[in-house]
Amino acid sequence: MEGDFITIRKSLLPLSWIYGFAVGIRNTLFEMGVLKSRSFSVPVISVGNITVGGTGKTPHVEYLTRLLKDKTHTAILSRGYKRKSHGFILATQETPMQDIGDEPYQMKQKFPEVEVAVDKKRTRGIRKLTAENLTKEKIDVILLDDAFQHRYVRPGINILLVDYHRQIIYDKLLPAGRMREPLKAKDRADIVIITKCPKDLKPMEFRVLTKQMKLYPYQQLFFTTLEYDALVPIFKDENTESPGTIESLGDRNILLLTGIASPEQLIHDLEPHTTQITPLTFGDHHNFKSKDVQLINETFAALPAPKLIITTEKDSVRLKNVEGLSEEVKAALYVLPLKISFIFDEEKEKFNNRIIGYVRKNSRNSILAKSKDENKPKDSDNSGDRPRTISFRNN
Repeated sequence: MEGDFITIRKSLLPLSWIYGFAVGIRNTLFEMGVLKSRSFSVPVISVGNITVGGTGKTPHVEYLTRLLKDKTHTAILSRGYKRKSHGFILATQETPMQDIGDEPYQMKQKFPEVEVAVDKKRTRGIRKLTAENLTKEKIDVILLDDAFQHRYVRPGINILLVDYHRQIIYDKLLPAGRMREPLKAKDRADIVIITKCPKDLKPMEFRVLTKQMKLYPYQQLFFTTLEYDALVPIFKDENTESPGTIESLGDRNILLLTGIASPEQLIHDLEPHTTQITPLTFGDHHNFKSKDVQLINETFAALPAPKLIITTEKDSVRLKNVEGLSEEVKAALYVLPLKISFIFDEEKEKFNNRIIGYVRKNSRNSILAKSKDENKPKDSDNSGDRPRTISFRNN
C-alpha cells in the first residue's frame, strides 16, 4: 500500500525542525526575490523530487527523452553526482563514466544522438548548452535531471516525482524522514507524478490519492508504474543467452546486487517470480572497492545452483569497470532494464500533449521551423525575428 516503505526516526525530529527552519529561510528568500530565479528562452523541463533518492528520476527522464529525441535536438543536463571532475562537461560516447557520473553516462550510452552535459551550476550549464557553436545544431529543449531544489533556474515545466511507497504526505523532513523540503514545496510543481504504482491500482485508491495530494487547479496529477524488459548479460560472449524476463526466473536463487537509494521496490517486484532472493545492498551511487568485490564473489559462490545475479542499469555501468570479479560472477551477472508506463492510457496522451505542446510553443530553433517558414506566402509581411515553432514529425 502507499507509504509502506516509510520509516520515521522520532528521536531525530528536533533536528528535522532545525533543518526545516533553514530550508524555509532559503525558500522565502527566493519567493521575496532576494535570491533570483532565472528563466531561459530555450524550453526547460525539470524532473526532480523533494525526497532523498529512489523516486525514479532516471527512467522518467528517459521517457521524456524518447518522447522528444526524434522531434527535437534534445539535451539532458545533470549535476553529475559523485563524478571525479569539476565544471561543465559535454559528454561524448567516449567520455569516461568517472568524469560525468553513472546516470549521465548511462543516458549517453542509451541515446548517443542526445546531448548529455553535467554542471553543478545549472544556470551556467544551460548558458553553455545554448552557446553558439557548442553543438552542430541548436538545442531545442533541455531536460534538467534532479533539479527541483535548484531554484536558480525557473523551468517552463517543473515535474515533481512522488514514490507511491514513500508518500510525502506521510513522510518527515531530514534527518528523521527523507524529505528535502516541507510538504508545501509541492506547490511549485506544474506536474506531479506518483511513481512505482501497482499495475492494478484501484479506482477508489486513485481517487483517495488524488484528494490527499491537495493539488491546485494549475497542477496536473499522473500515475506511472515500472515495466521490466528482458535480462541482459553485462559481460557478453557468443555463448551468453538471456534467461528471459523476470517472469521466467523459475527456481533460480537470485543474488540481487544494488547500489541504489531504494532497492525495496525491486525486491518487491522480483519476489513473486523466484524461489529465493539474497539482497546485497550498497549505498546509492556506490563505487565498488576490492573488499566489495570479494564480498560479491564469496556471497555468490555460497549460493546453491541454479543461481543468477541481477543488478540495475545504473549499477551495471560501474560494475563493468570493476576489477577482480570472478569468472563465475561475470558469467551470471545480468542487468534488469526498466522503463515507466502510465497507469491510464488517456493520461499518457494528456502528458505527452502537454510536453510536446510546451516545447513546440516555446522553441526558437530556426532549423526545425524551416518547413513552416517555407510554406509562408512569399509576400508575407510577418517579421522573422519572433519565436518560431517546432514542426513535429509523426513517429
